[in-house]
Parts: sequence; C-alpha cells; structure tokens
Amino acid sequence: MSFNTKPISTCLVVMAAIMMLLPSCREEQVIFIPEEVEITAPQYTSIQGFYLLNEANKGSNKATLDYYNMRTGRYTRNIFSIANPNVPKEMGDVGNDLGIYGSKLYAVINCSNKIDVMDKNTVKKIGQIDIPNCRFIKFYDGYAYVTSYAGPVIITPNYEQQGYVAKVDTATLQVVDKCLVGFQPDELDIINDKIYVANSGGYMVPNYENTISVIDINTFTEEKRIEIDINLQCCRADKHGNLWISSRGDYYDHPSRLFVYDTRHERLLKTFDTEVSSMWLDGDSLYVIGVQWSYVTMHNGISYALINTSSLEVVSEHFITDGTEQEITMPYGVAVNPITKEIYVTDAKDYVSPGRLYCFSPEGVKQWDVRTGDIPAHFAFVGENTNEK
Repeated sequence: MSFNTKPISTCLVVMAAIMMLLPSCREEQVIFIPEEVEITAPQYTSIQGFYLLNEANKGSNKATLDYYNMRTGRYTRNIFSIANPNVPKEMGDVGNDLGIYGSKLYAVINCSNKIDVMDKNTVKKIGQIDIPNCRFIKFYDGYAYVTSYAGPVIITPNYEQQGYVAKVDTATLQVVDKCLVGFQPDELDIINDKIYVANSGGYMVPNYENTISVIDINTFTEEKRIEIDINLQCCRADKHGNLWISSRGDYYDHPSRLFVYDTRHERLLKTFDTEVSSMWLDGDSLYVIGVQWSYVTMHNGISYALINTSSLEVVSEHFITDGTEQEITMPYGVAVNPITKEIYVTDAKDYVSPGRLYCFSPEGVKQWDVRTGDIPAHFAFVGENTNEK
C-alpha cells in the first residue's frame, strides 16, 4: 500500500494560486489555507504516516484533517480541502473520531450529524453516512459500529432521547440496524462478539449515567448494563480480555478515574485514581492523558501516565521525561507509533485557535512540534501493523 504524495504536492500549488486569484468555491467558507511543511527526515518503516483530525470548537464549522507523511518527513495541513475542492463547508462541525477500515478512511463529524468516508490513500470523499449526533466508531467483520446521542445538543437533567449504536455496512455505507443503549453513549470496543458501550449521560447534569451497555454482536441486542461510575467516556479492550474504562466525574467532588473490568469473569479488577481525558493502547502499554477541571479549585489537574495492562501497575506518572510538557498548554490527544514507539501528544491551547502536535521519543524526549488545525485530537495510522480500528 502506498500513499500518493505527488498529486497532493501539485494540488498545493494549484490551490494556492486559485485562492489568490478567484472567489472561493465554498462561498467564503475556506477555513485554513492548505499548506505543507517539512519537519523531519524521511522514515522508512511499514508505517507510511498518520492522519490527524482536528475537532474545532462547536459551532465554528472548522473541523479539518491533517496528514504527516513519514516517507517524506512532510506535514500537510487541511488535506481534505486539497483532495475535495468542491465540497461545500469542508468537513463541518466538530470532528469527533477517526478510523481506517480496509481501503476507507472514516471521519465522524459530530454536530454535522455525518460520517465522511474517504479513500484512505487519496483522501477523496467517496460517500457519507448520516447519523444524528454521532460520536465514536469501531469496525468488526465488515461493519462499522457508531455511537449516537440520537437527540439534540441540549443540557437538561430530564433528557428524553435514549442513545443508540448504529450498525453500518461498510460495503454499501448504509445503516442496516440500530440498538438502543443508555443516554449519551461515547466510546465503544469489542471483545469476543460483545460490544461494550460507555454511557455518559453527559447532557443530563447532574443525573449522569453510570453504566456500560453490553450488546451481543450476533443478535445486535442489548443484553445488560454494568454499573461502573458516572459520566463514562473512554473504552479500550486489551489483549487480556479486560476493558479499560474512564469516568469524567462531575467536575466537583467526584473525580475522574480509570477502571479495569474483566469481561471473562465479569468483575471489576482495579480502580486508578488518575485523571483521564484521552488514552492510547499500544501492546501492554496504556498512555493516559488526564485533564480534570474542578469547579471547586477552579483549576485543571493535568497528568501523563503510563500503565502496564498486563501487571495492572502504573509504570510512570510522567511519560514525558525532559520537562517539555511545560510547553503544552492543554494536552488533548495522544497516539503511539506501533513500529518506532514515538509518542504524539496534541495541544488544544485555547480551543479557538490553531493547536500544536508534539512528537516525543519512546523515552519521552521531545523530537519536534508543528502547528495543526483547531483542537487536534484523533489519529489514524496508515500502513501495516497499525492500530487501525
């Protein structure tokens, strides 16, 4: 598999000329001028590069897609607009998740109620899946499973619209079934033909949900709900049959925490008193970024933890080891190269201006950084031996 960089470089020159000479073909909705910068020397492994989805703030309609090409050492901002110059309003409102399955790249655009489906090599849009208030995506055996809040973006303790998981045929890009779960379901993962869904109830302050929904993947029906903690968010399955689940807490006296649930014996194994806002699983290493806002202290607690998922022990509370985490204002996303083990951390800064991507060595020493779109968040590696969903 190869990533075609030559057409994209050519497009950069053409697009720049068009933007200077002609009115916008997007009705003045151009968000970032596409640009390519050289940041590193080429790397030749089975990993060709990665995409980075920038969420952008709700209502700004500024979600964008970047690409880092490891074969050339070049970073391209807003690559979606280069490949799709005639798509109005570009990607849309809030890029919430990103995944690769087969030859396709899927970008979940939350408040635009859609999933953009692209060719993973050219980024050319080839289809769209319409799902209201869609959140996160997971793939299994020819289908994409997508969590949906289902209802509108309204904060009320009496929210009435139950969430669901949509089953999408990846060949036809059609929703073929739905399974009701709890309120405001977020991340999901799959173990032994069971889908585990983290129900947050995030719109229902202070009446948060506190359960994981368990769906039988063959019948596509909810079997049961397991009580874990309030306002659940992240959900990762490790190779030992355990589920790593995070709670955001209530931002007052109920803190964010991380839980390990044994799906084989249906029991909670351990609780970690660490903030969790994003995490990435690489083998037996779980990289956890924690940003915990407190309305009591009016302060953000920030942490960078590394946990061994086999021993269930914290390996380090500071996986950035050279002190350069002080350069990061608001850590937001994290990823690990499955071959080189380089660590990538994104900085959302003030949430309304361009963020930054930092690369660290496996030992936690800063290698380089580069400007991104607004609120850089979600990664998808291209190549063999990747963590493609």
